[in-house]
Amino acid sequence: MIINCNLKSLGAKIVSGEEALVNRVIDMPISVEDYHNLRGIRYIGVTEQFKDVIKTFSTPEAGTPAGFRRELVVDSDEVLRVDLVRDISYDKNGELRPTNVLFSADSANPYEVAPISPLLANLTCNPGIVYDLFINNPKANVGGLYTNRDEVMTELAKILGPGCDVSVELNNPFESDYEKILEEADKFRKIFSKYRIVIKVPHCGAVSPENVNQLLSGSKKLDRRYDEITTEDALRGHNLALKLHEEGYRVNFTLMFEPYQTQLALQARPYFINTFLRHRLVQSMNIKKFIDTFNSTKDDAQLVALRDYFIANDYYKPDDANTDLKEAYRFGTEIIKYRHFEDREGSDGLDGMRHNLRVLKNCNMPDTRLIVCSMEGPNNYPDIDKLLMEPEFMDMNKKVVVTAQPDYLARFTSTNQVTSYQRRFMNAANGQK
Repeated sequence: MIINCNLKSLGAKIVSGEEALVNRVIDMPISVEDYHNLRGIRYIGVTEQFKDVIKTFSTPEAGTPAGFRRELVVDSDEVLRVDLVRDISYDKNGELRPTNVLFSADSANPYEVAPISPLLANLTCNPGIVYDLFINNPKANVGGLYTNRDEVMTELAKILGPGCDVSVELNNPFESDYEKILEEADKFRKIFSKYRIVIKVPHCGAVSPENVNQLLSGSKKLDRRYDEITTEDALRGHNLALKLHEEGYRVNFTLMFEPYQTQLALQARPYFINTFLRHRLVQSMNIKKFIDTFNSTKDDAQLVALRDYFIANDYYKPDDANTDLKEAYRFGTEIIKYRHFEDREGSDGLDGMRHNLRVLKNCNMPDTRLIVCSMEGPNNYPDIDKLLMEPEFMDMNKKVVVTAQPDYLARFTSTNQVTSYQRRFMNAANGQK
């Protein structure tokens, strides 16, 4: 026998003055166990945060907005209050989204965000996405309607529903004046509300306030290798993420390309961590190609090309142009080995994703999610989709957010058979045989 209980079943009175708010959730299901435990409750009300959420999103009279989990709080022996807790796994009225896996978009283009917005749990905007791909791109920013980032963010805030987080990256994580960083973050919070805003903070590595301008002029190459770091510079992003966390901001800790970055990244208490796929996979393919060709031909020109490739892609600095070819070969083979590029663990380029899911399964950050990002080609998304159905990772689906440009995600709604069947259906509907 199935017994259905809800808040109304408790028979409690509603706290005076909160009738309209409580009526939004009075039919909220509760377990039979909760029903028996709460039978002594005399009044039902809502929390102050509940009231603030409803006000912030101008929620219609019935129900509660998407992006919030309903929780019960015993305020006293006689008063039970309903709270709304930020959780992008939930749709409106406290219902879970259709799947545990959530979707995000990499875009600041209001025109392409609009058609996918009802499906999104997050939107990611970094300076490249905001300026290069939209504001300064005449084909995207039609008629130059949007002139600055604040205008774009304000429009996106209107388009996106309350259930969609917005991850916005700082313009300058190397800013020495922390108050200016807080001012920038506060501007985002005012646009999107404290419930939706997530601040993107990047790893800094060998880049520092002293040398960052090298990336902006001349050859735009850094005079340090990526692993020639100081502790202060390499942990700049970690410490900034911690500071923002202490200020009450959720943080998207970004620029995570290798699995070994993950454990230290989690020390910064991020809301999101990332697995970048595209460039790392392409680089692995190219490195392996150089090494395989050298192994078969013994032609040193392949190692010269490999060394040049390391400089072009910031593995080496320009001054490493005379690195011994044997060292370049050793370095390349170590990269391929670490990335498991010749075995089942990483031949699809997803070894980092597998590692990060295992780390999240065993960490003490229950609300932290993994954003899987930077995808291209016909196989990246399908391989991710299959990975998430593997027995080892099925229980981690709820920790995954898949993000890409909207048109990349959209392509996986279609197959050749869609065209074939639409031909048949439309001709049938048109009265043709």
